[in-house]
Amino acid sequence: MGITMKIVYSTCIGILFLISNLFAQTTGKIAGEVRDAETGEPMAGVNILVEGTYLGDVSAIDGSFYILNVSPGTYTISFEMIGYETLKMENLRVSVNRTAYAEAVLKQTILEEEVIVVQADKVAMKKDQTGSMKSVSSEDMSVMPIENVNAVVNLQAGVVNEHFRGGRKTEVSYLVDGLQVDEGFGGEGTTVTVEAEAVSEVEVITGNFNAEYGRAMSGVVNTVIKDGTPEFQVTASVAAATYLTAHHENTSFNNDTEDRDKVFLGLQEIDPFRNQDYQLSISGPVYRDKVLFFITTRYQNNKNHLNGVRRFNVDDFSYYEDENYWITEANGDGKYVPMNDAKNLSLLAKLTFKVWDNLKSSVMYTKNDDEWNDYNHTYKYNPDGVPTTHRETDMIQIQLNHTLGRSVFYTFNVSYISNYHGYYLYENALDSRYVHEGYLRSNDQTGFYTGGQSKDHDVRKMNDLNVKFDFTWQMNKQHNIKSGILGIQHWLDKKWQSIQNYYRYYPPADADYDMPVIIDGKNTFPYFKPLVLGDSATSADIYKVEPYEYAAYVQDKMEFDDLVINLGLRFDYFNPHTVYPTDRRNPDNSITNRNFSEYPEADPQIQVSPRLGLAYQLGKRAVLRFAYGHFFQMPPMYALYQNHSFAVDPNPYATTMGNAELKAQKTIQYELGLWQELFDGFNFEVALYYRDIYNLLSATVITTYNQTPYGLFSNKDYGNTKGLEITANYTLSGWYANLNYTLQYTRGNADNPTQTFDRAGQSTDPVNKLIVMSWDQRHTLNTTLGFNKPSYGFSSILSYGSGAPYSWVPVSTSPLIDMNLTPNNDYTSARFNVDLNIFYRLALSEKLKLEFELRFYNLFDRLNEYGVNRSTGRTATAIVQETDIETHHSDFNDYYDRVKDPSGYSAPRLVKLGVSVLY
Repeated sequence: MGITMKIVYSTCIGILFLISNLFAQTTGKIAGEVRDAETGEPMAGVNILVEGTYLGDVSAIDGSFYILNVSPGTYTISFEMIGYETLKMENLRVSVNRTAYAEAVLKQTILEEEVIVVQADKVAMKKDQTGSMKSVSSEDMSVMPIENVNAVVNLQAGVVNEHFRGGRKTEVSYLVDGLQVDEGFGGEGTTVTVEAEAVSEVEVITGNFNAEYGRAMSGVVNTVIKDGTPEFQVTASVAAATYLTAHHENTSFNNDTEDRDKVFLGLQEIDPFRNQDYQLSISGPVYRDKVLFFITTRYQNNKNHLNGVRRFNVDDFSYYEDENYWITEANGDGKYVPMNDAKNLSLLAKLTFKVWDNLKSSVMYTKNDDEWNDYNHTYKYNPDGVPTTHRETDMIQIQLNHTLGRSVFYTFNVSYISNYHGYYLYENALDSRYVHEGYLRSNDQTGFYTGGQSKDHDVRKMNDLNVKFDFTWQMNKQHNIKSGILGIQHWLDKKWQSIQNYYRYYPPADADYDMPVIIDGKNTFPYFKPLVLGDSATSADIYKVEPYEYAAYVQDKMEFDDLVINLGLRFDYFNPHTVYPTDRRNPDNSITNRNFSEYPEADPQIQVSPRLGLAYQLGKRAVLRFAYGHFFQMPPMYALYQNHSFAVDPNPYATTMGNAELKAQKTIQYELGLWQELFDGFNFEVALYYRDIYNLLSATVITTYNQTPYGLFSNKDYGNTKGLEITANYTLSGWYANLNYTLQYTRGNADNPTQTFDRAGQSTDPVNKLIVMSWDQRHTLNTTLGFNKPSYGFSSILSYGSGAPYSWVPVSTSPLIDMNLTPNNDYTSARFNVDLNIFYRLALSEKLKLEFELRFYNLFDRLNEYGVNRSTGRTATAIVQETDIETHHSDFNDYYDRVKDPSGYSAPRLVKLGVSVLY
């Protein structure tokens, strides 16, 4: 009967696995064993308590114990038994989805309440690491010279300029409390921005990740949010920043040697409040320690470092096309205008319920409201003609965590994300402030627009509903089983339109709508009225789609004395829920004398991916690991749905069309790693990896029946990467140092999805071999050095990059001009940067503190070069020929003004002073 009951119980648990969820949890585990100091025998009946929580266990007959569902953090573990000393193990760090091991040895005593304090072994927190991962705590982030979580991520080994292990930026997945918050349309970044003040821990995985993680090929970033505190706490801060740089520009560019590094317009006068930062965090109890709240908000108003000057208004008309006859209308006020400014508002509110010891639930709401501008050098003297990017995201998440017993717990999550993206000058596409396209001119003659506006109007709304149910079962001492399913429903509403002139389609009978007339002494285009066309036009792309996806995984974490094995299998299903044309040469049936397309529903995409990770402990201070896995990720949604009407522009190579039949991109990765503690306080880690990347997003050239070539997104690109990562950490009496180094080699046939298509449109020979990718920075080094005491300290970050590839091309007069040069055939110069943070805390009372913080970004004011001239390999320089000077027509600048684009440099030295009140 007992065996039958066990079989029934196991079967029921197996069924529960099939209805649990896909994604990462936000808790970890503590496990270990207790032995007698004299005999070395296992001890049963020892009470193990996690201080400050309700969590604990009693050791089994073999001395083993485990405690599940532990929130990330640093804990003290207490081991207690009558007749033995009480042992307290301090600084045991628990991380998300990891096991922290605590091996205790108890001595007999006749004294009551004798307590022995020991420190947790470092190897205890590394023993189960089967892939490259780094957990950064809120305490670590609070003293670093960083502004956001992304800055922390970019400091990790394997992350080079936001690329994880040589992959494209779209290959990373971002999670908040275990739920994905990826920006699914463009594929880069996240829709939800969480401030560092709200973070309990950030888990950065750059290596092979377990089967519970999906929709990513290169890396995973999991941000865990703080809960409220049992005691009332308030932190309020105000900070202001300004640029202190020797590289400011007073007048227009010229080619004098002494002025080549004078590149930043309008920074010669110190504005102490150029960038402003306000933060407020409140935490405390609603009802005793059973109901807790946490609220944090931040507002930033940053003008930043790239200015233009309003020499021209958008309705100024200038004419420089004739060599001997120029017209100049410059009615701007001549003021400096920030051109890469940003305003950011974030809010996070979390309510946590712990009414019962075994049940925890929370409700969280986040809001991001952002707007920013990207610098465009051609609009330097007409800054009001550049559109602004807008983003507004609201997320609500409900989480339930229920411990059913010593060995079982589940987590149920529901989240809804509403994301708005806009790129426009005016929200109303028919706004009367739009002007005639005839004002947008003079770019070829002066290098800059002397009037006019960009007419792109892009609005996108994307909503995601996530539902998941996690289940974890510690089957026995060796096996920790996880399994699950995930469901996501997407709603995408996209509306891109290029604003047209009504009179272009309905011209006046008695006048030329496209010619200016003199009105009150000013050249004016009287015939303009904004017009937007429907989806069938090539100047618009309007659609609504509702794709959905499911995923499932099963995973067994096998933990033996010196060996940990992670074995998992994952299933992914994606349904684009849209149609496609059967004849790509006549996709919209506009060619009437040829085959006609039909429009069947696209088939769903299904993938199965195995994952394997091994970690073997070598003695007391080292862990060797190996990992292998298959990783799949669907391309960004724009690649599935773009040009939803299937209309092809009659101009060759002018159209790029989405493809609902796209397959998932695939990575196969191998990794070998070693972690070693050489002596107390110093450890290092080495990882070697290799990745093959198949079915990468690309654009294939399709030719219609009327011989018009266009691009169709497909899965033709391939890449591979290999590399070495080294990380070292050292701590001693308040001092700490961290060093990580990345050596990488990244190869592929294309930098981006449209590179092959663009080369065909430019009549350039196709790339017939693997080339280095534009982000293939060979050597990357990040070093953090700091000293912390309770009342004062400093932290510094030194970053070095050996330079990234660029595509060198010879000048037109060079004999090399006819050579077929491959892209990315040379490297830019090296980059070096130092950031510094200094803080001092003043205790005003027992609970009230005042903190002063001084930060320096780009401490040495270096001009690091990122965007370079393709003929010189340097920023803001060019090989200027006599014909260039002769054909430059302008009465307000010279030719060198075109060349010296300040956005190609890193930001100059920024000094930020902040004051915080802590209660």
